[in-house]
Amino acid sequence: MEPVRVPKPKLAKLRRSAFSRVLVSLFVLAMLTGVTGAALAFLGYTEFTAEGPLAAKTVYVVNPGMKRAEVGAALQDAGIVSSASVFTAAAYVNGLRGGHLKAGEYEFPEHASIDEVLGIITSGKTIAYKITVPEGWTSEMAVARVTENDVLTGDITTKPAEGAILPDTYVFRRGLTRQKMLDDMQAAQAKLLDTLWNARAPNSILKSKEEAVTLASVVEKETGIPEERPLVASVFLNRLKQGIRLQSDPTIIYGLVGGKGKLDRALTKDDVASDTPFNTYKIPGLPPGPIANPGKASLEAVLNPPDTGYLYFVANGTGGHAFAKTLEEHNANVVKWRAIENGQAALVTTEAPTEVVVDGIPTPPAPAARVAAVPAAGTAAPAEPAKPVAPVAAAPEVAKPAAATKPVVPATAADAPLKPGSWIKVADQLVPIPRQKPKKP
Repeated sequence: MEPVRVPKPKLAKLRRSAFSRVLVSLFVLAMLTGVTGAALAFLGYTEFTAEGPLAAKTVYVVNPGMKRAEVGAALQDAGIVSSASVFTAAAYVNGLRGGHLKAGEYEFPEHASIDEVLGIITSGKTIAYKITVPEGWTSEMAVARVTENDVLTGDITTKPAEGAILPDTYVFRRGLTRQKMLDDMQAAQAKLLDTLWNARAPNSILKSKEEAVTLASVVEKETGIPEERPLVASVFLNRLKQGIRLQSDPTIIYGLVGGKGKLDRALTKDDVASDTPFNTYKIPGLPPGPIANPGKASLEAVLNPPDTGYLYFVANGTGGHAFAKTLEEHNANVVKWRAIENGQAALVTTEAPTEVVVDGIPTPPAPAARVAAVPAAGTAAPAEPAKPVAPVAAAPEVAKPAAATKPVVPATAADAPLKPGSWIKVADQLVPIPRQKPKKP
């Protein structure tokens, strides 16, 4: 027998079989990895959207420069999120690859999910705070309010000048410095003043923005009724045009107390006779500077006043004032005011500024908003306003009320003669009786 030759093994098939096994192994591994990854992703997403551990709303500050991993760990330590790793991974997946989240103070609701927490931080909607400077406040008062605010930071290095702040409500975030807040208030006033000055009336007698702010501050302190500001501004501007002193009580007060803003007592006749640069009973024209920080309405009023011809105003019994062009009209308004006051008398101003002498000191007459005595309600107004008809009332020196309501004289004493240059008791205060110049025939 001849021997049988055994065939050689087919190596190609063997190789193919080994490669197939490797591919199958890799596929199985990939499948297992995918399933595991999918399971982990599902678990992560479930935790990402599930309710968080917060039992009540909480405020947390993300400091500048914190990376997402640091924020996640800090949120987990604070009990805001349940998993720092899920938060960090979600931050990465959501495109926050720069490594930093927006710094600021955030408020998270109770049981906020990681999804909600991440959304709040990435929105940048930090907690907002407000600070208000009312119209008519002095710069010293505004600085005190900014200093007392415990959310603002840092010291004040440069205090604003009087009248340099725009009264308003300002919104800010934690971390803003006190100096920056004051700088923003001044920048807002400068921007507004530039706009209003450029739109001023062509025939305005005010020569500069500084004069506009000064007069607007006086208007601001004389009335708190928005619709009256243009009318009060017109009175003072008309008096300036005619060379009549402004005779505004708020200017006396500022001359006495400066930036404190309040006298903490009522005015006396000595206050009216005081020699301060701001006493518009004694100085002609405008005071040397603002007496407060005027608001937008008062600035608009002095730069674009209505053409009224008014020279006088008196309380009308409703918290506002009645305005008049002539002394006769003013007297009629005074009669109405006295009727509202149940028969009490009021005071009427003179037509022009004339000095009276009080204890040897020359002082101006009552201002546009004050009135000299007239007969009791129901009687005719005096034909000659230069003739005083109210009595001298022996009374101790008392303070003048700071409220907008104007002083009155008891009607029961309205018909007695009064010596010019003396003082009368008016609503528990002393008011000078001016000397009148006789009218030309």
